[in-house]
Amino acid sequence: MTRKAPALALVLFASLFAYGCAEKGPAEKAGEKIDDAMSEAADKTEEAGEAMKDAAKEAGEKIEEAAEKAKGD
Repeated sequence: MTRKAPALALVLFASLFAYGCAEKGPAEKAGEKIDDAMSEAADKTEEAGEAMKDAAKEAGEKIEEAAEKAKGD
């Protein structure tokens, strides 16, 4: 019986640990919301950077066109 006690305690502890991990507490839920918000902010920042890059490229092309047109006149 003394050999079974540690094994039983281990199984009981593992069961309680697994149950505790299955349920999300308020801190974990808040952390997930923060992670989602940061991920969304990163996506928006990337989109804004791409839009700025595209606008700069378009502006550069228009400047080049205007310079070529000015040379031709």
